[in-house]
Amino acid sequence: MLTKLPKPLQLLFFKIILFALPRLIRLTARRSPSFRDELRKHNCLLQFRLKNNSAGRCLTFSDGQVSSTADIHPKPDAAIVFKNLEVALQILTPFADINFKVFAAKNFLMTLEGSDPITNWALQMVQRVFYEGFKYGEPMADGSQRYTTITNGGPLHVYVKDDKILRTTPIDFNGDDAESFSIKARGDEFAPKRQATVAPHALAAKGVVYSRNRLLYPMKRVDFDPCGERNPQNRGISGYQRISWDEALDTVAKEIKRQKREHGPGAIFMPTSSHHQWGNIGYYLSAHMRFGNCIGFTRMVMNPDSWEGWFWGAQHHVGHSLRSGAAPGYGTVEDCMKEADQIVFWSSDPESTNGVYGGFESTRRRLWARQRGMEFIHIDPHKNPTAQLLGGKWIPIRPQTDAALAMAVMNVWIAEELYDKDYVADKTTGFDEWKAYLLGEEDGVAKTPEWQESETGVPARDARALARSWANKKTYLPAPG
Repeated sequence: MLTKLPKPLQLLFFKIILFALPRLIRLTARRSPSFRDELRKHNCLLQFRLKNNSAGRCLTFSDGQVSSTADIHPKPDAAIVFKNLEVALQILTPFADINFKVFAAKNFLMTLEGSDPITNWALQMVQRVFYEGFKYGEPMADGSQRYTTITNGGPLHVYVKDDKILRTTPIDFNGDDAESFSIKARGDEFAPKRQATVAPHALAAKGVVYSRNRLLYPMKRVDFDPCGERNPQNRGISGYQRISWDEALDTVAKEIKRQKREHGPGAIFMPTSSHHQWGNIGYYLSAHMRFGNCIGFTRMVMNPDSWEGWFWGAQHHVGHSLRSGAAPGYGTVEDCMKEADQIVFWSSDPESTNGVYGGFESTRRRLWARQRGMEFIHIDPHKNPTAQLLGGKWIPIRPQTDAALAMAVMNVWIAEELYDKDYVADKTTGFDEWKAYLLGEEDGVAKTPEWQESETGVPARDARALARSWANKKTYLPAPG
């Protein structure tokens, strides 16, 4: 690692890299026609330098040619500024760690000054120096090229021909890919198919790219004049017209000034995203907050409404903090396949609610359970798709009455002494009070299967059979979602 070297050697390597950069650019331009064409797009002076101005180099781009001088220019068209030598070396090193680049951008360890179009173009050109000429994709028999991409709904193969997407499919794995996992349970072995699974919306990626409703440039309502008649009554009614990026940015800037002038800085409200990793703009410690501090704003602090909430809530309610607050599926599947005799799907329809990012990989696992001979019980007002696919016993229940059925099940466990007394004594508190309530010793009403029948609509015989089956078999209770 260059960052482990003494400071004088770090400075030497920094100067060598910047000295070599224009030569690499010229070499890449000779080898790549597309790079050569891109190089002609801007005539500009680009500065690379350390924040303290102790070292730097100016690159001059002119009609597709590039030259450089070792100095600090007072007024470059754009500048790429590094906080210190360590940061510069980690970013400018070939095949630098992308995670560090993101970290540096979010925490202002590297900043861009001057023209946005030029700085973005320059950074892309520097990146292409290291990757130009790489062969991507795999040629197909129909003349298309097959690429691999990742979406927030799973990985895809993308087939491209003449710069157009033909189709997308889930990935098929071959012998060059990593082996799949397998589970050995009660004499059988189970392994997933050699194909990725994706959420349905992932397969709509091509439709998103070519949608006629996709916004490719700024639009303004035809009867909206930010300096005159705004006609708010026509929102959602009147059409839109295309405007330039300059007009769009000017409009936003004027509106910010108007809000502050007429209503004060507190009138501008800025929420942050739920998650810290959602880009550089929305990140609450990055450009979003810096911009808000410059203009004055009212801040909204997000509650932990996603996995952060599950993580901390699980520690207090479930007693562990594995991953996102729930036991990882790949661990419980093996345990279930080896040990369980039946699965109770209580208010659980995973065939319909497999998660916004999830594919249908869990479907195969439930079919394994059926293949292994497990019994299934479904407690739901509807005979949902999971119950229809797997079969088993369906217990229809009136909505919002599940607590009564649960108490009746526990009543049977206690009355017939079907529960694990050692576990309850060692792992719980307040059991004696709860037992008294369930048996009716506290209020004179025993929470029996007959007691719950009129509220839930579940026959007493079914509630009692459920309790006994659950207690006498190794039972797996999946998460609702």
